Amino acid sequence: MKRRTSFAAFFILLVGLIVSRADAAEPCPAGLAEGKRITVLVEGDGPDVVLIPGLSTSRAVWDATAKRLQASYRLHRVQIRGFGDAAGVNAEGPVLEPIMREVADYIDDCITDRGRAAPAIIGHSMGGLTGLMIAARAPGEVGRLMIVDALPFIGTLFNTAASVESMRPQAEQMAAMMRAQHGQPAPTAPVSDPGPVSMVGGMSNQPAGRTAILGWMRTADARVTAQVLHDVMTTDMRGELAAVTAPVTLLYAQDDSLMTGERAKAAFEPQYVGVPKFSAQMVAGSRHFIMLDQPETFAKAVDDFLAD
Repeated sequence: MKRRTSFAAFFILLVGLIVSRADAAEPCPAGLAEGKRITVLVEGDGPDVVLIPGLSTSRAVWDATAKRLQASYRLHRVQIRGFGDAAGVNAEGPVLEPIMREVADYIDDCITDRGRAAPAIIGHSMGGLTGLMIAARAPGEVGRLMIVDALPFIGTLFNTAASVESMRPQAEQMAAMMRAQHGQPAPTAPVSDPGPVSMVGGMSNQPAGRTAILGWMRTADARVTAQVLHDVMTTDMRGELAAVTAPVTLLYAQDDSLMTGERAKAAFEPQYVGVPKFSAQMVAGSRHFIMLDQPETFAKAVDDFLAD
């Protein structure tokens, strides 16, 4: 896997994904590509679409989307090691930036370096931030980007005047609490709806959505969840937005029981000022997992994004 000069001043090149390089004119084969920090499930045929899930979430969050799209698109469903499988090297040290680099390298090796057009990327939450980082730091690897309920800097949701340094103590405290859960006995009760007033209730307003999210959280490695949360809370991409050349579409959630439409718009859209090609859509009646709460609206938005 080759070093990109745009990364050379900042990062150490990671070991490449184990993928077929038999013919540079052919895309990487369908099936599971095994990387150091991620795995990628390749399925379908057509233009390339990379799907990146969020914190503690397996690639299963994209099941409904993949079922609809795989007849028309070649899908690359990313899964972070530790979110649905063994943590491996993600159990220690920073995770977000190494994952971003590995996804970018995967796109380079399996898509653009094979003579194919740069893919569309759809990322939810942490996956959206990952996509934004790739679009700013490796713009040639992104044809267009859809960010689902994510911000360039999450700190502003805590305090509009927040900075990375002001968020760091809180990020370290929250990460330490999560790491302490590692090694604790796993719940034995069947996964069921924890209810609308639970922590998961803040992520989905649907019983099936809450049940799915709780299931993914149960199988996530607490060490990886802790570190990724810390990394997200201490990453501020606002100063790099002008480097994003791909069109960016933002979908963000709005639920009257949590936030008015006016407040939601003020929380999300101004953060993307500086992106040259930007559009935004508020999805009413939804919490963080828009694809679970408003699946029809989400599906139409994805179709419009890919057809644009």
